Amino acid sequence: MRLTLFDAAIIVLYLIGMVMIGWFLRKKARQNKESYLMGGKQLPWYLLGLSDASDMFDISGTMWMVALCFVYGMKSIWIPWLWPVFNQVFNMMYLSKWLRRSNANTGAEWLATRFGLSGRGVKSSHNVVVAFALLGCLGFLAYGFVGLGKFIEIFVPWHLVQPYIPFYVSPAYVPHVYGIIFTLFAMFYSILGGMHSIVLSDMIKYIIMTVGCFAIAGIAMVHLHGKSLPVPDGWANPFFGWKLDLDWSALIADANKKIADDGYGLFGLFFMMMLFKGVFASLAGPAPNYDMQKVLSSRSPKEASKMTGFVSLILLPVRYSMIIGLTVLALLYYHQLDVKGAGGTDFERILPAAINAFLPAGILGIVLTGLLGAFMGTFSGTLNAAQAYIVNDIYLKYVNPGASNKKIISMNYTVGVLTVAVSIVLGFFAKDVNSILQWIVGALYGGYIAANMLKWYWWRFNASGFFWGMICGIAAALIFPFIFKGLPLYNWPLLFLISLVGCVAGTYAAPPTAMDTLKTFYRTVKPWGFWAPVHALVIAEDPGFQANGRFGLDMFNVVLGIIAQCCLTILPMYVVLWCQWPLLVTVCILVVIAFILKRTWWNKLEN
Repeated sequence: MRLTLFDAAIIVLYLIGMVMIGWFLRKKARQNKESYLMGGKQLPWYLLGLSDASDMFDISGTMWMVALCFVYGMKSIWIPWLWPVFNQVFNMMYLSKWLRRSNANTGAEWLATRFGLSGRGVKSSHNVVVAFALLGCLGFLAYGFVGLGKFIEIFVPWHLVQPYIPFYVSPAYVPHVYGIIFTLFAMFYSILGGMHSIVLSDMIKYIIMTVGCFAIAGIAMVHLHGKSLPVPDGWANPFFGWKLDLDWSALIADANKKIADDGYGLFGLFFMMMLFKGVFASLAGPAPNYDMQKVLSSRSPKEASKMTGFVSLILLPVRYSMIIGLTVLALLYYHQLDVKGAGGTDFERILPAAINAFLPAGILGIVLTGLLGAFMGTFSGTLNAAQAYIVNDIYLKYVNPGASNKKIISMNYTVGVLTVAVSIVLGFFAKDVNSILQWIVGALYGGYIAANMLKWYWWRFNASGFFWGMICGIAAALIFPFIFKGLPLYNWPLLFLISLVGCVAGTYAAPPTAMDTLKTFYRTVKPWGFWAPVHALVIAEDPGFQANGRFGLDMFNVVLGIIAQCCLTILPMYVVLWCQWPLLVTVCILVVIAFILKRTWWNKLEN
């Protein structure tokens, strides 16, 4: 263990600081429900964007990305399209402002603006989106919980701790014990201070993380100077053919086994499936988690768009500075690292192993503090979203609609503690970080896409269709792992088709949504898509109404935004590897796209 007293002091000071933030902001958070869950909708877009980016910089995802970068090299930039990462571009260009115009507090509450408060399927659609949100939140909480434990285990080996513990812990569950300890700190400040403490904590964590990431990148550049990386042919090329064609046999044979286990060998097919699923997922808008809550917490639709665009700009270059830096160090000194897990080589251990081996005192403490903060920020943001759905959409809607402010805050505290407890139990059943990730992005979110896409673009789609589309998709997502083996992504088209059939059948099994609700939604949100009958009625009442004719421009901006996002991802990789000509081309592409988007997006933002 290389953790010095100085490093430990930095971590302890940070943890104490987070607890104090929650304690000092508790009174501000207790003013009312909106202040607790959404910061009173008064927080500026750049702070919300920084907080959202900070929440996305989670420790489990970063461990996974370092493992990907090590094995797949530059081609690893495409694999996070599984989420898909480019959904932020769709949100930035138009979906965030559409969502914010509702002025709702949660995704479930938003449904009332689209489907109304009564009618067949309305209550069911509300309930199913709450259930989906909670499944997703609990999955992400368990995902972060497992990743954190694996991370801490590297720095504080269990054999040093076990003599002071009055009970035996199986090696397989050591990460879970560590996860519980640090989860309690995140739970404390997020439950006490609500959104106010989450945003302030995220800002502090982002500053710490940025310093740590750039320090790692600098250290890697120093170590790499005058050396070449021991990697197979094609590792440094971001482009690919039908097959991956990376052969690690002569270098690290276990890397070939990981590629086979991941199922990414036919990379062309894998990429097409990611793109196909990703476009539909992005058209569906933000999922009901901390990302959506930050959009709904913004001060205006215009600020919601700015906030979402800001996320990619400040997240990707910083995060990938760390990812490529640790990858370079791990490749140069792989045989000096302990990356063995219970089941053999565990490439997810590269991140903590490289940090432990190569960072000097002080920098090590800063990086560990930032990564602990990364876990705590993601955990607290997700916990806040879960609290919002349970308190706002279950307790206040069905149990106690007239609850006092004091009762609402107490319920938020209780719900927060119970949610954390359930997520910890789920974490004990998780095999590893990747298994949870693949289920969330490949299966569960596959069942979400069809219904949440149609709600924006098709006027006839109603609450009954939303309910049956969601229920069919979620049911299939839960059953498929027992039927199909291998990568869940490859089963996604069938999952999508089942959900789509449920959407269409459910829609035509019930009458259309009340026209007054549709007209109000169309006037307020101003979506483009298949809204002709509603548009005709709105024009009849208000001849001066201007329909949204920005479909072509929005899609043009989306394409530019995705290209820019890829450039922001690969930019720090080229810097650390000092690939001068690719770096120059990347910078030039970014400058040209920024110049165009200033005119086609920024100057045209409206509420």
